Amino acid sequence: MHYSEPKYFVNRELSWVDFNDRVLDEARDKRNPLLERVRFLGITQSNLDEFFMVRVASLRKMQAVAYDEPDAAGMRPGEQLRALSQKIHTLVDKQYSTLIRSLLPQLNQVGIHLRRYDDLDKKQLLFVSQYFHQMLAPVLTPMAVDASRPFPFIGNNTLNLALRLVKKTAPDEKEKRFATVQVPDMFQRVVALPGENQFILLEELLKPFIGELFTGYKVKEIQAFRVIRDMDFDVAEKDASDLMKEIVNQLAMRDHTAVMRLEIESATSKSLRKRLVKALQVHDADVYEISGPIDLNFLGKLVKQVKNHEDLLFKPFKPEIQPALQTHDLFAAIRKQDLLLHHPYDSFEPVIQFVKQAATDPNTLAIKMTLYRVSSQSPIIRYLGEAAQNGKQVTVLVELKARFDEKNNVHWAHELERKGCHVIYGLVGLKTHCKLLLVVRRENDGIRRYMHMATGNYNDVTANLYTDFGLFTADPRMGVDASNIFNMLSGFSEPEQFEVLNIAPLTLRPFLKQRIQDEVAQAKAGKKAVIRMKMNSLSDKDLIEQLYAAGAAGVKIDLIVRGICRLKTGVAGVGDNITVHSIVGRFLEHSRIYYFYAGGEEKLYLSSADLMNRNISRRVELLFPIFQADVKQRILRIYDLMWRDNLKTRVLQPDGHYERVNRRGLTPLNMQETLVAEAVAHRQAHLPKEQAPQTHFIPMKKPQDELTEDDD
Repeated sequence: MHYSEPKYFVNRELSWVDFNDRVLDEARDKRNPLLERVRFLGITQSNLDEFFMVRVASLRKMQAVAYDEPDAAGMRPGEQLRALSQKIHTLVDKQYSTLIRSLLPQLNQVGIHLRRYDDLDKKQLLFVSQYFHQMLAPVLTPMAVDASRPFPFIGNNTLNLALRLVKKTAPDEKEKRFATVQVPDMFQRVVALPGENQFILLEELLKPFIGELFTGYKVKEIQAFRVIRDMDFDVAEKDASDLMKEIVNQLAMRDHTAVMRLEIESATSKSLRKRLVKALQVHDADVYEISGPIDLNFLGKLVKQVKNHEDLLFKPFKPEIQPALQTHDLFAAIRKQDLLLHHPYDSFEPVIQFVKQAATDPNTLAIKMTLYRVSSQSPIIRYLGEAAQNGKQVTVLVELKARFDEKNNVHWAHELERKGCHVIYGLVGLKTHCKLLLVVRRENDGIRRYMHMATGNYNDVTANLYTDFGLFTADPRMGVDASNIFNMLSGFSEPEQFEVLNIAPLTLRPFLKQRIQDEVAQAKAGKKAVIRMKMNSLSDKDLIEQLYAAGAAGVKIDLIVRGICRLKTGVAGVGDNITVHSIVGRFLEHSRIYYFYAGGEEKLYLSSADLMNRNISRRVELLFPIFQADVKQRILRIYDLMWRDNLKTRVLQPDGHYERVNRRGLTPLNMQETLVAEAVAHRQAHLPKEQAPQTHFIPMKKPQDELTEDDD
């Protein structure tokens, strides 16, 4: 039976909207602390913004060049855009219903108030007047629009005010003047008022005074609006020198692209709406009339400013450092055994210390590393620079095309070069997304390689927010493969195969297909056959067809897919053999696990790659095996906990929607909170008796790449 027909696939973009709806569901879940629910709602906004900047932008470009080929689900670009508009408008209504009808009233009940100007008391009125006249007025720039002054450029993701004005001397004049004022983004949007936990949004503070900028005119209407532009770009690569120059040029041009979304206040008059739509050249389907504050990204900032309400946040904890890694000689610890880190329950600090120790260790000869996303104050960058200055040969692959981190990565590339590191930008036409760190040392018995391989980025900030695995190992087979990978990335080496590691786009796809086919052979022989996988997104058509065929052959397939899933369950001939779970909770589930029963051998792999065509065909990705028995059992136990989670898990239904687990008769299990509790217990068990337990708050937050399918 062939499974290539459109009826067997879900549209990728619509599946993403369903994922964001699951994030929104966390904002509506009363079992979550109130301020965390507020934070989740803000995350749905930033997710949606990025979706328009990238995915909607891509579909609009297809329309612009008359590309009309259907996707795997049989939907053409225009059909996708129409379906998305309908679905996203419904989602936005749900966002604001959640805010206005649920979260704001509950915040009011606990003494946290987001005020409107009309609600302020005398002391607060005096404060906002002084704030406007002393702080804001000097930096505001009114932009009139008339015959000699064209409509001003409106930057991506900036909040603006649109005004209709009339002359005070001729209030009945038919012609209305039009102007805009950008809400200055150098000031905090959430302004703290006199009184504990009293706040007002900056645009609400501005509106009563904005008329002072237009002497001789009366404000007839003032409405906030915001645009989201196409922020994606495709770089025409020729060589590394061109790549850096092209990315810098593209970054400078990025903000002047087409508008993908226009948000306006729902009270905006028809005439003002028409003027904005025409001036910004936005499709009518991409206009969103908002019944509440535009741009819910402010909610995360509001949460940070709330005082004395730790009870409304997730209970804090400090990640554990395993006893084996509490040493001054990490190399000795890794020589003894492979060591697994599971973030954020395990601290990221040993990874930082590994680089730091290698930088100062007299026996270190070379450090080689791939960097995709790092924090803005990355200690790893600092130690790599120190290593180069200490005479080590340091080679760093910095991926300049990491979406929305391009500017940051260009900066770090220059910084590393300045300190004497060899910086490379990867292979032409491919993003380098693998997470690999190799340290080469001279030891008494010869040269030894030490590695850290991971499912997530070398980012000390997101390591507190994302669940990821990292493996320390000195396995010589992996070491040789790792050296060959870096030779491939930095030179002209083209290895045909690796001994134990697998790399996309060279070997990863055929390797996974062979493992799936091995399970099919077991099932057809009447033997136990099981595939268990966990990933962020599942969209590769070829591998989905392979999974369908495996399910039809009798292979039991359990999938944990946080975000996009183009595979359907309940397909005829496959029956109940394929089950899909999605977990959305306190931490972003980011790790990738690939398990095959293999006749009882239980082959287990971790990877930087999701099963997406871009990852497997257009990126350098790494898949590495788990050999050590205790490490394998720990990962399998974690997967089992995930599979049995019945509080944060949604199950994909045959009709395409997700339902929470039916918990009737089940003991409630929140897998993430279970692992938090275990990490706290392990940490306290290894503390000296006189040392009191400490806590460290790990919040939900949103850099560019928080809960989106494109977090990498």
